[in-house]
Amino acid sequence: MSGDTSATHYVAPIQDGTIAVDVVKIAEKPSNLWRDAWADMRRRPMFWVSVVIVLIVLLMAVWPTLFTQTPPNSNCQLSDSNGGPTAGHPLGFTFQGCDIYARTVWGARTSVSVGIIATLIGSVIGLIMGALAGFYGGWLDGLLSRIGDIFFSIPYILAAVVVMSVFAQFRNVFTLALAIGGFAWASTARVVRAEVLRVRQADFVMASRALGKSRFGTMIGHVIPNAIAPLLVVTTLSLAAAIVAEATLSFLGVGLGSDTMSWGNDISQAQQSLRVAPMALIYPSIALTVTVLAFIMLGELVRDALDPRARARR
Repeated sequence: MSGDTSATHYVAPIQDGTIAVDVVKIAEKPSNLWRDAWADMRRRPMFWVSVVIVLIVLLMAVWPTLFTQTPPNSNCQLSDSNGGPTAGHPLGFTFQGCDIYARTVWGARTSVSVGIIATLIGSVIGLIMGALAGFYGGWLDGLLSRIGDIFFSIPYILAAVVVMSVFAQFRNVFTLALAIGGFAWASTARVVRAEVLRVRQADFVMASRALGKSRFGTMIGHVIPNAIAPLLVVTTLSLAAAIVAEATLSFLGVGLGSDTMSWGNDISQAQQSLRVAPMALIYPSIALTVTVLAFIMLGELVRDALDPRARARR
């Protein structure tokens, strides 16, 4: 059968212009743990409340004259004993006639200083002990873990009472901080050890060892930086505990001397006139409570922000 065997093909006309292609959008800044934590924390009002309180307390400790020009000790008048608020003295007077507001402001320096130094001591010891135990393992892990268990079984408040009683002639901020931080590091070491055990199984640790880096160099350069997040949370909570410990020891009379301004000393001295002038005890107690709660709240918020599962549940 004869016929035209050529097939007719239809070709769509080509239009001038650009051709749209699906493009995968890549974020300019890749996400990481710290950026996600910051994005979560800054959206929570309680984070800003705790940060403001902490900054105010730190500013009081560093620069008390910014809040009051009244001398906390040199301007005491017995005629003002247990007096109420007057012009320039908004919180009244203590039993010795000293300004309560001025002593509360200046007392922040001692309480916060002891708390910070004690926390630094405990965090450094805990970081070293926990990192070595978790990364090297073996007999070193067993030895350091048993030492940590011994310190963990000793109440650090009781240990600090014994230390401050033995070294009564050397009562100062550093001695008290060493007595607290030197016995409070065991919990920090446990947290660091657990995190180091997790991080050391990561691929980048194996890659570092494969490239010829020493075990100690790998621990310092790769393992500890990636295991530091839980330490920040523990440090914040430990700071609150150290401030409470200083106040407790001062209240019991085994902390700093009675002539040293601290919230614990003011609370201890004010209990003698609690029935007739309770505000001399209440105001330092409020300052101590608000400060400790601010640090605890900040630590809890940081812990939740650094935990992806906690962020996913909200």
